[in-house]
Amino acid sequence: MSGLWVLVRRDVVLAVRQGGEIGLVVGFFILAVVLFPFGVGPEPEMLRRIGSGIVWVAALLAAVSSLDRLFAADYADGGLDLLALSPLPLELAVLAKCAAHWLTTGLPLTVIAPFLALIVDADPAAIPVLVLGLLIGTPALSLIGAVAAALTLGARRPGVLAALLVLPLYLPPLIFGAGAAEAAATGGGVRAELLLLGAFSLIALVVAPVAAAAAVREALE
Repeated sequence: MSGLWVLVRRDVVLAVRQGGEIGLVVGFFILAVVLFPFGVGPEPEMLRRIGSGIVWVAALLAAVSSLDRLFAADYADGGLDLLALSPLPLELAVLAKCAAHWLTTGLPLTVIAPFLALIVDADPAAIPVLVLGLLIGTPALSLIGAVAAALTLGARRPGVLAALLVLPLYLPPLIFGAGAAEAAATGGGVRAELLLLGAFSLIALVVAPVAAAAAVREALE
């Protein structure tokens, strides 16, 4: 397990030192949310109804824009070959890279989300549920994204291909997360949606590292 934490720390430190990639993801998230009212209109009632959905869609798109960071650099400099030959199982190495990706992408998006929800005039009652949903659901975005990023290693345009692969799989977190926030805004129960969101993340936690590791091995052969 020490190797797992060392790899997580290494990827987080590299991402923080580079800084620009995290800033691009956060900047994209902010701009996507801010631009939505210009497209749908500034009516407060409409924004209050769809504000949580706007934040979720922007978070999904921001997560997609960061998938290249998962494996591309290590694939280019031979780091993935070393990971595949190391005593640490490749599945755990993939899990460590997913954890680092979430810490530098999903967590910052979750922290910023309530402030952006206020910008789009989301219902105040929905904001805590929105943040909780993102906290539960964004790990699944990193895990599923790792599978798509591994499958596209070596492709000519991996970012576009990964987006095409991953966006349909991002629909369940979007539906459950936005549904929970909408239920909170209308006074309904949010337990079912949050449980489904948590179940989806747990399934991704079990399946995604195995699938991504298999795809990485295939790309290295």
